[in-house]
Amino acid sequence: MTATSFDILIIGAGPGGYVAAIRAAQLGFKVGIVEREHMGGICLNWGCIPAKALLRSAEIYHYGTHAKDYGLKLEGKLTVDTAGVVQRSRDVSKRLNGGIGFLMKKNKVSVIWGEAVIERPGRVQVSATKKAPMQPQVPPPAGTLGAGTYEAKHIIIATGARPRVLPGLEPDGKQVWTYFEAMLPQTMPKSLLVVGSGAIGIEFASFYRTMGSEVTVVELLPQILPVEDAEIAALARKRFERQGMKIMTGAKVVALDKKSDKVIATIEDDKGKRTTAEFEKVISAVGVVGNVEGLGLEKLGVKVERGTIVTDGLGRTNVAGIYAIGDVAGPPMLAHKAEHEGVICVETIKGLHTHAMDKLQIPGCTYCHPQVASVGLTEAKAKEQGRQIKVGRFPFVGNGKAIALGEPDGLVKTIFDAKTGQLIGAHMIGAEVTELIQGFVIAMGLETTEEELIHTVFPHPTLSEMMHESVLDAFGRVIHT
Repeated sequence: MTATSFDILIIGAGPGGYVAAIRAAQLGFKVGIVEREHMGGICLNWGCIPAKALLRSAEIYHYGTHAKDYGLKLEGKLTVDTAGVVQRSRDVSKRLNGGIGFLMKKNKVSVIWGEAVIERPGRVQVSATKKAPMQPQVPPPAGTLGAGTYEAKHIIIATGARPRVLPGLEPDGKQVWTYFEAMLPQTMPKSLLVVGSGAIGIEFASFYRTMGSEVTVVELLPQILPVEDAEIAALARKRFERQGMKIMTGAKVVALDKKSDKVIATIEDDKGKRTTAEFEKVISAVGVVGNVEGLGLEKLGVKVERGTIVTDGLGRTNVAGIYAIGDVAGPPMLAHKAEHEGVICVETIKGLHTHAMDKLQIPGCTYCHPQVASVGLTEAKAKEQGRQIKVGRFPFVGNGKAIALGEPDGLVKTIFDAKTGQLIGAHMIGAEVTELIQGFVIAMGLETTEEELIHTVFPHPTLSEMMHESVLDAFGRVIHT
């Protein structure tokens, strides 16, 4: 039987995979994409998008319960309809999931439903998909291909990642959750333990605390949001604790004793002292690991280190004709990084002039309340590199739009190379900073110095004016403080 042939075959239809497929089709390639579970991957179905829908509901609830702060009276008691909140999140995901299918059809990308194994470079065997643990079975989209043998000169692995599981914190889907179960609560837990304070852990901690749960966060490292600038992380901690969240840093969960209606956690601090506490639910948010298993990589000799595939920065692995992008190709494990890697990989295959992505220019966003966003070097990292730096800061309380919004708590921080004036880092906490950060990302990409930023006109009244003021502050020219 003759195998169906493609120029490029992509394994995984998450943000990296489907964007790579579209770009490849635009460049004239015959493209196939294999997916076993959900068009759009974890991001669209279980992560970025539905999580933001949950957080939006929490934001609206927060404003409703603080209506008097805006001169409003809310008659009656505002309550949380957990089923309604979850259903809205799933509806948002479903709508976008269908959109990915439309984009594949529009760009003439063949969708293959099943699980792929690379038999050898240029040849992939696809078998019927199996139901993944704790996830609903998804029927194949209309018009998709199925199990069979497929050939392609170029095979791109975009299989993403899954929650990391630590001994003693194994999820059971009932009392100990990963982000899958945390997305689908049947009721809001009265008490919740979140293990890990990266973006995933903090977003869920923020959501559940806003919705009324008593939340405790345990983090092994000395600060929450470990990849963020220490000053920003400290401000975030203060805000979370003011909201009633309990945060324990330099601590670890050493045991979980599951009862019928609760979990008793034993927590050890950095001095070795152990305490116990009871929780209704536990979320394990200790990171993710790449989906490298079951693809045939060992047999092929594809190099894997620390659970992710090693590439050359352009998506190429050590085996000719096999590529990797997105979470499975290593950190930072972010959807927008995956998308850009997919474009770089495909354009490299086409022979276009490409260059490896500068990971320092990949923005990071955490959609908690308050939001956190950053790009480039932290102050500590810049000093570790021996750089002479100028640091600017501007507080939200000095901005008219922030005060009008009722969001006066926050900070914009900028870091410049003192010798060249080049912007090398930007860090923010406060309302809508996940939308503001891209201005600094563009500035860094253009190798902008303080002079260009100082002479840029920012509209008034906007939150973006704080970006300008922070730059001015770094060079002793701040106006509004």
